[in-house]
Amino acid sequence: MGIFSSIKDAIFGKAKAAPAPAPQPEATLQPQAAPQPQPAPAAPQEVDIEAVLVELDGMDGRDLNWRTSIVDLMKLVGLESSLAERKELAQELGYTGELDGSAEMNIWLHKRVMQELAANGGKVPASMLD
Repeated sequence: MGIFSSIKDAIFGKAKAAPAPAPQPEATLQPQAAPQPQPAPAAPQEVDIEAVLVELDGMDGRDLNWRTSIVDLMKLVGLESSLAERKELAQELGYTGELDGSAEMNIWLHKRVMQELAANGGKVPASMLD
């Protein structure tokens, strides 16, 4: 599992295990019986990323700047935020600049993580996407 997946899982929560399908009654030999329609799968719920992070921040007790800092965002969701971890995340998300922990790299990472969260069903404020 990649670092982005760890961030996403921490924010979205682990997917609940799908319940086992209900046992179906034995098929009858009535040729005129029409098949019963199956219910459509429920659409995934959009996750309010900011609300989840605000809630986590309220429980955290540290003064973290997770709205703009990839380091603080990673800390907030319980991940290691070392340069090595951020380099790995940068490579995973396709960063092409120097992997030196610069402000440029960290700003790009934060914005890219937010963009990826939005692409995966998250509702992210525009201020965190631009």
